[in-house]
Amino acid sequence: MILAVSVLPMNKVQPEKDNGNHFRLREGLVMSLNRRSFLVFLGAGAGTVALGSLGQSNPGQSGLKFSMPFQTGAADAATLGKTLSFDPIQLPIPLENGIAPSQQSAAYSTFEVQDDIVVPDGFTYDVIAAWGDPVGDSRFGYNNDYLSLVETTPNEGFLTINFEYISGDTWMETYAQVVGGALPFDQVKAALADTDGEADAFSMADGDPLKKQISAIAKEALTDLGMGVISVKRNAQGQWVRTFSTADRRISGLSGLDNPARLLTATGPATAIFSKSSKMGYDDGFGDKIVGTFQNCAGGTTPWGTVFSAEENFQSQVPEPVMADGSSFDPSSRLFSIAVDMDGSGSVMGFAGNKYGWMVEVDPANPNDYGTKHTWLGRYRHEAVGFHAAAGQKLAVYSGCDRRGGHLYKFVSAGTIRDPKAKINSRLLSDGMLYGAKFNADGTGTWIPLNPDTAVDPVMPSTVFGKDGIGMVKLPNPDRSAGGVVKVTDDAEAKSFAAQFKTLGDLYTGSSSEKQGAILIDAHYAANAAGVTTTARPEDTIVAPDGTLFIAFTSGTPGGDGGPNKQVFVGPNGEAPYEFGWIIKLQETANDPAAMTFTWSKFAMGGEPANGGMGFSNPDNIELDQSGNVWMVTDMSTSKHNQAVPSRMKDGKPLELGDLRGLFGNNSIWFIPTSGPDAGNAYPFGIGPMESECTGPFLTNDEESLFLAVQHPGEKNGVRKNGASEVRDFVMKTTTGEEFMQKRTVPIGSNWPDKVTNAPAKPAVVVVRRQ
Repeated sequence: MILAVSVLPMNKVQPEKDNGNHFRLREGLVMSLNRRSFLVFLGAGAGTVALGSLGQSNPGQSGLKFSMPFQTGAADAATLGKTLSFDPIQLPIPLENGIAPSQQSAAYSTFEVQDDIVVPDGFTYDVIAAWGDPVGDSRFGYNNDYLSLVETTPNEGFLTINFEYISGDTWMETYAQVVGGALPFDQVKAALADTDGEADAFSMADGDPLKKQISAIAKEALTDLGMGVISVKRNAQGQWVRTFSTADRRISGLSGLDNPARLLTATGPATAIFSKSSKMGYDDGFGDKIVGTFQNCAGGTTPWGTVFSAEENFQSQVPEPVMADGSSFDPSSRLFSIAVDMDGSGSVMGFAGNKYGWMVEVDPANPNDYGTKHTWLGRYRHEAVGFHAAAGQKLAVYSGCDRRGGHLYKFVSAGTIRDPKAKINSRLLSDGMLYGAKFNADGTGTWIPLNPDTAVDPVMPSTVFGKDGIGMVKLPNPDRSAGGVVKVTDDAEAKSFAAQFKTLGDLYTGSSSEKQGAILIDAHYAANAAGVTTTARPEDTIVAPDGTLFIAFTSGTPGGDGGPNKQVFVGPNGEAPYEFGWIIKLQETANDPAAMTFTWSKFAMGGEPANGGMGFSNPDNIELDQSGNVWMVTDMSTSKHNQAVPSRMKDGKPLELGDLRGLFGNNSIWFIPTSGPDAGNAYPFGIGPMESECTGPFLTNDEESLFLAVQHPGEKNGVRKNGASEVRDFVMKTTTGEEFMQKRTVPIGSNWPDKVTNAPAKPAVVVVRRQ
């Protein structure tokens, strides 16, 4: 049997106010385009059982167990009680599996957004820990993301949590109240008023008072990033509570700086770059050891009980570009910014940029383990990680680079797995090869090795979506003495690059092994040079029990880092670029994790039902429960949450898809059955608090508890003052395309999780359970 794990983000729950339009499902629905596409994607027809090879334990019942099937009300109970374990909640947008189209304009003419986790009737949630709570000799960090519960015994275990980034304005507004003490925010803002809040603090003299003030802020910001391990158990009342064991600890952005025993270690070819004495670029003086981890977004849990944490937007803290030998740019090239989320805090501390952007493995049960970065997995903006681990086969580890134009990667071990549950499997990550996926338009694909012998065959700018219609690809700077990257917008320039450099090894310096290390350090740009397909922000990778890889692509809109491939990433009706996102499945040839070829297929998930979507925008992390069903959470940009849409036209032209995201309300949690009569329908399970994202969903082994991490509540407007709210207009569409106006009441800011007037907004981890 293939053991696999991956990560997803989700929300909290609490019964939503019933405004008289309580959401009920109905029978006799005509199968929509999105459901047809879903069933084709699954390789099944209407009425068949899809994904039968996923090892469903109970194909007759879908959804989280939460102890028992949830019996829905009204006339639909006889049908739905057999298939869903919850009564779907109401969203601001009409859904095809909801009330009849003729009734939708009246039922959805008003909507009140809640500053809470909204969950189905019969469910509740408990807060496990929130920002500022004690953890070991430190505190619970900010913007908690991926969660992993490694159960040591039934109803007890270690919860590992990622802490991704700082929401600058809200963090500063609430810091003194939550953490205690004061930081010199106002003084630093005043001192940097003429430089847009930016400063090269690294280059300032140590005795400079401004540097001391900036350093104080940077240290506190880095303390709130990284990872945390807390021990928990379920009590007799069914609630999960902390037990505060000696293994509880923080692995922050500063771990090891003042205590060498807490320095992180590394494996693989990049360690030769870290430790060599003569570098083209910056040397932090720590050799192959690493201070801390930060920008930890998604992750995954191995079959052998360790946890992987993804360093995603590390470029926010340290320089991303490197020299031709893989060494770092000087920290002064990444400025500190108090105006933008305390970015550049890592550079303030003098960290070497090439040591961040990796996957970090931690054994939560080992109190002395502060993390290992496996460099064979590549350095890029990692998101989730999926494991294909089967006895007698190579270990395959999948991960995506969450940037516009990022790639899908696969590491294949040199060694073979004997027992998928043996912790010795971690050693397999020390030797192997990293590959990038090349997607062909016909549904086939190949894996391109990222090694010195691989031919340079750059991605052509004309093949990718670009801003203002101009495709762009970033390639290693042809001036290799200067290092870094250049933007290429013309195919002729890309072809000239290929004529100058024949192989990836020609782009990097040193011995063969050092070149391999430099390629892994510069993985994203090396992959562009090798022709690996640019994609649409791959946020999650999860391997099903039958070996199928599912990938959630969040957004097809291009940006400053590039854009997705034009032939692969289009919408359900040919829309391009397609903002709302979709899911792709990938199957290795002969189900061999070491295969060099694969097939892939897709269906459009995001978007309005009237246009072939399922009613949500920007799918993020996905999870498969033990019955093979998909759980998915969304990741709409905070600035777009409930953004008014009083008209669908601007300057005589239809709004761009990105400007329609306000229709979807807050970020949400979805359930998509993959078997039985409801296969291919999407049912909303939850909605997050104001201006938040629900992340890190993780099911207990018995599937009766769902852990969730809610990050950045109040990120745009901060603390909700005196219950402030406003009414906004939205031109909605029924599922059959008729327009109508919705008046939506929207809270301004957040008081979650305390839900007390004027309480500070705090990221927190919760667990959902049946009442």
